Amino acid sequence: MATQDFDRFEELAAQVPDEIITHTLVSDVTLASGAKLALLTLDNGLDHSKPTTLGPSTLIEFGRELNRQHERAAAGQIQALAVTGKPHFLVAGADLTTVKTLKKSSSGALMAELGHAAYDLLADLGVPTFAFINGVALGGGLEVALAANYRTVSSGANGLGLPEAFIGLVPGWGGVYRLPRLIGPEAATTVMIENPLNNNRSLAGPAAFKLGIADALFEPADFVEQSLAWADTVLTGAEVSRPNAVDPATDPAVAERWDAAVAKGRAFVEAKTAGAAPAPGKVLDVFEAGKTISQAESARLECAALVELMQTPQFHDTVYSFLDLVQKRAKRPAGAPDRKLARPVTKIGVVGAGLMAGQFALLFARMLKVPVVITDIDQGRVDKGLSYIHGEVDKLLAKKRISADAANRTKGLVTGSVSKEAFADADLVIEAVFEELQVKKQVFAEVEAVVSSECILATNTSSLSVTEMAADLLHPERVVGFHFFNPVAAMPLIEIVRAPKTDDVVLATAFAVAKDLRKTAVLVKDAAAFVVNRVLLRLMGEVSNAFDDGTPAEVADNALRPLGLPMSPFTLLAMVGIPVAQHVMESLHEAFGDRFRVSANQQALIDNGLKSVWVQNEDGSRSIPESTLELLSFGSTPSTSQELLVRTQDALAEEIGLMLDEGVVAGPEDIDLCMILGAGWPMHLGGITPYLDRVGASERMRGARFHAE
Repeated sequence: MATQDFDRFEELAAQVPDEIITHTLVSDVTLASGAKLALLTLDNGLDHSKPTTLGPSTLIEFGRELNRQHERAAAGQIQALAVTGKPHFLVAGADLTTVKTLKKSSSGALMAELGHAAYDLLADLGVPTFAFINGVALGGGLEVALAANYRTVSSGANGLGLPEAFIGLVPGWGGVYRLPRLIGPEAATTVMIENPLNNNRSLAGPAAFKLGIADALFEPADFVEQSLAWADTVLTGAEVSRPNAVDPATDPAVAERWDAAVAKGRAFVEAKTAGAAPAPGKVLDVFEAGKTISQAESARLECAALVELMQTPQFHDTVYSFLDLVQKRAKRPAGAPDRKLARPVTKIGVVGAGLMAGQFALLFARMLKVPVVITDIDQGRVDKGLSYIHGEVDKLLAKKRISADAANRTKGLVTGSVSKEAFADADLVIEAVFEELQVKKQVFAEVEAVVSSECILATNTSSLSVTEMAADLLHPERVVGFHFFNPVAAMPLIEIVRAPKTDDVVLATAFAVAKDLRKTAVLVKDAAAFVVNRVLLRLMGEVSNAFDDGTPAEVADNALRPLGLPMSPFTLLAMVGIPVAQHVMESLHEAFGDRFRVSANQQALIDNGLKSVWVQNEDGSRSIPESTLELLSFGSTPSTSQELLVRTQDALAEEIGLMLDEGVVAGPEDIDLCMILGAGWPMHLGGITPYLDRVGASERMRGARFHAE
């Protein structure tokens, strides 16, 4: 391939004067065989908390260096080239801050073409090219590696993937064409569609190697050295096996697999988004077309798709959700005290030995690596709790998520007792007992009698008053809400609840613990059900009310489908548990009146031991059994799907407006963040408050938008 003209992209770079440039650092390495390899290291000169990214100036510098190395290769001065990154990163993908500033479609087109110009050089440099994937390689970062002729990956690398469908784009620099040919269409669909839409999952190094993304796997301690030695064996004739590689142009069976993978991907997208997000479908369009066209033709499709998607509201909504909220606001919690006030936590107590308590204990032991003691009213319950924890550790070991040594250490950190005296030297005690105010007050009184005056008392209540729990204690300032979401290990949000007397040291310590647990913490005021449950119950309540008023179940349960929520309201009700939802609804009704109507039909289901409205039939359909219908009573004012959708939008706008007026959180961004991380609100909707602005609900209910246009 001839060298590329990167001067034509200078006007693009001028539009992003504040880009943090990832520089291309070059060193020549003489291999054992005598061959000379040019090693390019991508480095922004910042520490590991600042990922390397790809903006216009970065790509221009990278491309120009590849031009220079192309000339050296032609002159016989180098026999190979490799690309790697600074510690922990190959490169974390395109700089979204840059991308969102490119307002003109012509600028988007230039950005897409720039990446292809550089990556095409890497793919056809005139000598073998290698990518040494030493860490995070997302989006355009993984596409750098895919453009190289050969790849190694570190067993310690995490964060490998093509998440573009998640952020509202397509893999625009060759990944959508190269990946399925390398690992097969089925696995490529998983990486490009299923993983992004399943909470933006990514791959670790060993998984990427197993799929065939990398040709060799090495330990992190001497990863670059081992990769260089392996590259030398390739240069001297070693065969590289790629058992998963395919070519749909020459193998009819592969072409059939390709079509089946695309069809499966489309069904998955429909189930996940109900067609509300255009990017996943566009990824599949380009993927499908790639079966019969050249890489250059696919590149033109990728560029066109990128330009189109960069102009969509869904992309800008996703950038707000992902970049402004999850990546930025989550790391600087509004209202959090100075982290220097936090006290060390060297031992934790958990009151209770049930399922939630066991999840807490396991998480604390694994992440904080401090002793954890669980208590309950009898030894049988304690033993059952410890058995559950040990069983979960064994599952992690079987899945190779932890080592045998780590498994033994984790088990050893968790002990049990029937006496709260075991909390005497604890720095933090969290209760996980029955959701009843008097029970929790009694527990805190008993714990306060045995712990130090500085021990923090935390409650995992989902709806009760933290203020009331602390009211009768000698030190109410030590009490804080620490509300996890279920499943505890997987859900990234903790609502940290500040009661009027909670002091800053306690609050700072709670935020520090949340950070060490790798959770996102949001500060909320002590108000019934806090944020996520209050918003969710208002949403579920509108659907439940419509059903009780005579709306057919199918209509009621599917009316919110245009939102692309993770599950329907009745499915969510069954997952949460009807008794739990009813209990929270009762708390909200007591606090806020008829905006939260307690359903007599749900109480009838509870009284008769039923766990769901629907039952699954043998043919996969679902229905409400006649025996269930006989227990229920209905009104005579049914709603259409559209009426219920609009009414729910308005109810949410009203409730969120009231929450902001009450000062439950610092701003609408915190409600958006809570709903994304705690309730799975879709990223492509841009947070719940921008969505309510967009559909007009905020102006209908409040006379003003939550966000300025």
